[in-house]
Amino acid sequence: MPTATTVPADPTVGGHHGWRVVTALAITSTIGYGTLYYAYPVLLTPMATSIGSSTAAVTGALTASVLTSALMAIPVGRWLDHHGGRALMTTGSIIATALLIAWSQVHTIGQLYAVMIGIGACGAMVLYEPAFAVIVSLFTPDRRATALLAVTIVAGFASAIFMPLTGLLTEHLGWRGALLVLAAIHGTVTVPLHAMTVRKPRPTGTAPAGPVRRAHPGRRAVVHAAMRDSRFWILTATFTAHGLATSTMTVHLIGYLISRGHPATFAATATGLLGVLSVTGRLVLTAARRHLRVSTVVAAVYATQAAAVLAMPLLAATRTGAIISVIGFGLGFGITSLATPALLTEQYGTTAYATIAGRLAAPVTVAKATGPLAAAALLHISVGYAPLLVGVATCCALAAIGVTARAKVLAAVNQQDDSLGLVGITDVGRDGGTGGDRGRTN
Repeated sequence: MPTATTVPADPTVGGHHGWRVVTALAITSTIGYGTLYYAYPVLLTPMATSIGSSTAAVTGALTASVLTSALMAIPVGRWLDHHGGRALMTTGSIIATALLIAWSQVHTIGQLYAVMIGIGACGAMVLYEPAFAVIVSLFTPDRRATALLAVTIVAGFASAIFMPLTGLLTEHLGWRGALLVLAAIHGTVTVPLHAMTVRKPRPTGTAPAGPVRRAHPGRRAVVHAAMRDSRFWILTATFTAHGLATSTMTVHLIGYLISRGHPATFAATATGLLGVLSVTGRLVLTAARRHLRVSTVVAAVYATQAAAVLAMPLLAATRTGAIISVIGFGLGFGITSLATPALLTEQYGTTAYATIAGRLAAPVTVAKATGPLAAAALLHISVGYAPLLVGVATCCALAAIGVTARAKVLAAVNQQDDSLGLVGITDVGRDGGTGGDRGRTN
């Protein structure tokens, strides 16, 4: 594997400018998810009625949007590594605003699909992945976790804010009027924030001094090294399995709880806890990583999710049992969004972070888009929800095993490097340090 290093974070960031960027990205991510994604389920039924199409066909437009976002992840990541996020995110916000307006004017299912495909492309340009790439490029490792946590905590409430807001707007203005208001909110807030606060970090030369100085091979060499690394593919499979599980439960949990005799209002409220619990899980990861490896915490949470899903047939008949099961699963609902940058920068550094993260995000996003559809097909041919629950629990268990397996492979590689006196050579992911910090996270 070629030698590698990272471009150290901009030394000016970490002060007022850095936290202005974090604040801006927290706001834009919240509005972006709220308007481009979470508004859709609220508008689904009135849209279907208005354009004379089935809810299944209208739901397919959202799937097409998510799949488009997956396809865009790789070129967007490459752009971010070379040019930074300012122009990309500003352009994406402008186009997304125009598409929200266009969405309010659709009259056929074909027009809806065209608009939603465009929104999916814009989502790849303005939501978590580019926001994380900007933060990773700006902050040093000791500040990066806090910055990422701040963005995900705020954006974690996007559904709680925008789903009720969209419902209220639809009730008073109709679904077309609601979209025009959402477009106004999106355009007036996200465009100036992206344009005025996001900056490309200044290049800072070589890595800091250490026992072994590492040469900078360039982004392409780092990316090629990652693509040849089994640890990357283990991590990709891990997060793909987990994305499949979480997206499936998000869509089908309400139906399952109703099938167990709960009222629809309770089922929807319990499912709504997933958004709040995603914030809780992120807080747990951030606190626990001070004492434990990231992979250890993530594996434990994934295993808890598997156990919670398997326990649902026994617990979910009562409201208390259903809430306990949802809490157990919900703790891992948003943990991957923080684990991904932590594990990728730990191993591959920040030089080509956005490109590598984009290649990982593509299959994960495809799994999230297709998982609920596959689950619906399974429900159609099976009797009850038992096969679906087993499938979700299996995916969570495989994800827990995958994180653990990756950690073991990493430890074996590091041990071999140490025995050969190659500290810092094959370990391409340390942010300007040496092998001495290996015990903290991986």
